[in-house]
Amino acid sequence: MSENLPENKTTSSIRLEHPEWYKVPFQGGRERIAMRSLLRNSHLHTVCESARCPNLCDCWKRQTATFMILGDTCTRNCRFCAVNHGQPLLPDADEPARIAEGIATLKLRFAVITCVTRDDLPDGGAALMAETIRAIHQRCPETKVEVLCSDYAGSLPALHCVLDAAPEVFGHNLETVERLTPLIRNKANYRRSLEVLSRAAVWAANHNRQPRIKSGLMLGLGENDEEIRQALADLRQSGVQVITIGQYLQPGKENWPVARHVSPEEFKNWACVAEQDFGFRKAVCGPLIRSSYLAEEAYLA
Repeated sequence: MSENLPENKTTSSIRLEHPEWYKVPFQGGRERIAMRSLLRNSHLHTVCESARCPNLCDCWKRQTATFMILGDTCTRNCRFCAVNHGQPLLPDADEPARIAEGIATLKLRFAVITCVTRDDLPDGGAALMAETIRAIHQRCPETKVEVLCSDYAGSLPALHCVLDAAPEVFGHNLETVERLTPLIRNKANYRRSLEVLSRAAVWAANHNRQPRIKSGLMLGLGENDEEIRQALADLRQSGVQVITIGQYLQPGKENWPVARHVSPEEFKNWACVAEQDFGFRKAVCGPLIRSSYLAEEAYLA
């Protein structure tokens, strides 16, 4: 499958051509406009736009979106990410209610809530995440909620605050293999991310409400097969049940370059490896897969 690549961040000085399998038809114009109008009128942010997701048209056509709370500015500056970074504004106390109302308007059966990392806040924004989960459950009792959280700088009280709000799925992305983590994940730590997932899994095992534990990896950053397998082993040992594996796409010239484009066939193989060799309940893998893409389908599966 993949080849060993040097650690130098200038592995690829020329942007690679996109293969045919990245072509996504432009569709859902009416639904997309309606979704954008709702988001603008409600002053809501989505990771779909902020992270320049290639699945935006498909998701918005199906009237689904991943809501991003705590503003649109992250306190970290990861090399792979297109989200704005800098000094964010103070949290908006009305945001949970607006998101819940937006989800009710869209009649979503499954909602994904993610956030920028807020190292400037004592709890990393955990309280607002928990309040958002509760607001959705109260306003839309039938809606399942998946959260994609930061590492909260390793704070156990912050993690428990989110879990106590009873999301159906708790997610935190490992993003890449251990060797590449310090090169592309600003202020993040491979082992700390595993610890967050492990603590969430332990909490779930000790409570009647048991959220599914989920994480995600990107390929094409310069990792090799042995490192991918080690990351899968580490995630499974940490109690992760659902894994997403997608292709890294360089969002801008200032971001980490793409080392290679992984074929759809190789992604299918990694799905089999994850489920059969490591025992993940579900592995959603493909060139355009993102951690929140087809989240409801992964949950139901």
